[in-house]
Amino acid sequence: MRLSYRGARFHGWQTQPNAPSVQSAIEESLSKIAREEIKITGAGRTDTGVNARMMVAHFDISRPIDHTEPYIRGLNSLLGPDIAIEEIVRVSDDAHARFDATSRTYHYYVHTGKSPFLYPLSWQAPERLDYDAMNRAADILTKISDFTSFAKLHSDAKTNICRVTHAAWHDLGEGRHVFIITADRFLRNMVRAVVGTLVDVGRGKLTCEQFRQVVDARDRCAAGTSMPPHPLFLWDIEYPYYNQKESFDNISTTSGDR
Repeated sequence: MRLSYRGARFHGWQTQPNAPSVQSAIEESLSKIAREEIKITGAGRTDTGVNARMMVAHFDISRPIDHTEPYIRGLNSLLGPDIAIEEIVRVSDDAHARFDATSRTYHYYVHTGKSPFLYPLSWQAPERLDYDAMNRAADILTKISDFTSFAKLHSDAKTNICRVTHAAWHDLGEGRHVFIITADRFLRNMVRAVVGTLVDVGRGKLTCEQFRQVVDARDRCAAGTSMPPHPLFLWDIEYPYYNQKESFDNISTTSGDR
């Protein structure tokens, strides 16, 4: 299942005992349509308020789905305006939305000047940020592996090791910028903590060398403030057998019919 969602009214992707989540909303609607209890597994767990331009999830169902269009229409009618189901296809029995993913990409949007149209999906940044310095600091992220300084405290992560392959600010024009970061995995709150610390560099509160010292400290208290969640988007997820620019139906497979 490929889907997108706006995270403002959800307490993240993962099912919560007493709060609405994207996962629980989809499971409830899918179970109604399938007439059996369905559990889904997502490619990751976005935090409260974070959006997803692309999320992938897998689920098991006892009866084959001959035509997916009625399922997609039914889900979209039940889920409301904040979640869009875009594609459902059959995959091999051992396919796993989370463990098969080879990389994930996040975008964080910022703009200068007050705008009722960009808010809250973009953060209003100070008029003067040194994006060149922020990019020099961001490049350090591609040369390290331990992201403890940007990890949420007391999380259940077994390791804070990540491999970042791209981290840079891109100028969108008209006072708008986006921070794009790609890695094999992400820790809870990692992107928002990274962006907050980079903004400290842009404000002149930290030098690039001090940013490196924050990384080497392996201490969340050494890093900057976590940024607001609403301008953050899970933007892309890559699989060895799936290119979203193509239809699932046209993919040559590596492990069974997909």
